[in-house]
Amino acid sequence: MRLGLFTILMLASAVLTTACSQIQTTKQVTLSHGIDQSAGGDPAFIIKTPTATYYLEKQGGGLSSLLDKDGVDWLAFDKTPGSGHKGEYRGFPNAVHKQDGSYFHAMNAGTDPSTAIVELENNNHVRIKVTSGNGQWQAQWNFYPDRCDFLMTKVSPGHQYWVQYEGVPGGKMDDSDFWFSSAIEQKQNIRTHFDGDLPAPEWMAFGDKNSPRMLIMLHHEDDDHPDNYEDRPDMTVFAFGRSQKNKYLNSPQKFSIGFVESTEYKRVSNKIYSLLD
Repeated sequence: MRLGLFTILMLASAVLTTACSQIQTTKQVTLSHGIDQSAGGDPAFIIKTPTATYYLEKQGGGLSSLLDKDGVDWLAFDKTPGSGHKGEYRGFPNAVHKQDGSYFHAMNAGTDPSTAIVELENNNHVRIKVTSGNGQWQAQWNFYPDRCDFLMTKVSPGHQYWVQYEGVPGGKMDDSDFWFSSAIEQKQNIRTHFDGDLPAPEWMAFGDKNSPRMLIMLHHEDDDHPDNYEDRPDMTVFAFGRSQKNKYLNSPQKFSIGFVESTEYKRVSNKIYSLLD
């Protein structure tokens, strides 16, 4: 059978339209419900993206696991009582600690419960709202193809918080790990500490010599508060708005966490700048 030119053009147009439609509807961010077995078996929202898989505990309101494209967990929370830096202290953002409760941390013996609801779910964005059990704190999680944004949207009056990464770069804390930041371009050994106000835009990135990527943390608002990094034998302790265990943040703020597929300062910095509002 011989087809006319008009028919051929119509068929080609239909194929192209279908292909474009499929591209537009490809799901970049998927939400499911399950258990984070590695963290101790609590219910979690599981958000998968092209760059990472996030486990957000439903009751704790914090990330318990953060897996890169190779399945390596850069948080490795474990709620086993007494595990300390080897498990129960880890997570992100671990924001509210003994400040009108302890919230937005994967559930351990000291975490107070919260409630979480899914507010939005589409191909490129999942939004989850978390409210503390006492109703005085509220946060919003926004998951995108290339990062996760944590917004502290309600702060208990008269209280402060910090936003922390307590985890294991590349899956294990050791001397092959390193960091650099908006203050320091050269790679710093993971045992090197930092205490001061990071210059705007405030950010720090962690890597492992055996990994092709880095984990980034970005504070979208500039401030004059101290930011602090200290190592522990088994995990990092990096926080925006912290110094010597003092908390400084007292208003709604926005933070991002995610992976950059590079260990070069310029590429990491460029990616971070692209995330700014």
